[in-house]
Amino acid sequence: MSETPNFQEGAVLLINKPLTWTSFDVVRKIRNTTKAKIGHAGTLDPLATGLLICCTGKMTKKINEYQAKEKEYTGTFTLGAVTPTFDWSPSPRTTNPFLNSTTPPFRRLPANSPAPSSNSPIHSAIKQNGKPIYHLARKGVEVKVEPRSIVIHAFEITKVELPVVHFRVECSTGTYIRSLANDFGAAVGCGGYLSSLCRTRIGDFKLEDAMDVTEFIEEYKKKQETQNG
Repeated sequence: MSETPNFQEGAVLLINKPLTWTSFDVVRKIRNTTKAKIGHAGTLDPLATGLLICCTGKMTKKINEYQAKEKEYTGTFTLGAVTPTFDWSPSPRTTNPFLNSTTPPFRRLPANSPAPSSNSPIHSAIKQNGKPIYHLARKGVEVKVEPRSIVIHAFEITKVELPVVHFRVECSTGTYIRSLANDFGAAVGCGGYLSSLCRTRIGDFKLEDAMDVTEFIEEYKKKQETQNG
């Protein structure tokens, strides 16, 4: 942040979301600091890290455009266990140990492969009747998730350290990587869940150009103090 943008007028911020923070936690922290109208493009789960695009002022009009762009993620699947959320919370339940020491199947998917028929886990923020379906799922209410039209542009296994499998994926908006982990575990035959996830790119915006939230706030306050004499 070489110059302090006019956040009330409009700016685009690239933030590296910390683990366990919600996307709204980031937005609220920046709003409280800058006092600007703000929104974000593309929600990240609390258990994910990585690139979050925040738009302030008139740039909030660009949120839908940014949100629709292709996304890239890296992370890990852990095989031999499952969870109802498809990620590592709550504690994984062991299924069948992964006994095969060879490379798991489909190290790569062809570009533009169709995604599973329903990529949205019931423990997601998708809303039905105005309420996120994970609220219903946690209450034991049966939830039917309609299939979503998504595309996996690229998928590759980058390292295998069984039971952990490292991956990289490029996908359309609306893709739940947790569901991809669950599908991968089912294909292997032993179950699997998403044990780590980092969003590394949204369109041409890259994580390497993003700032830590704390770093942003400290720099902003220093520049404000300098400008105010």
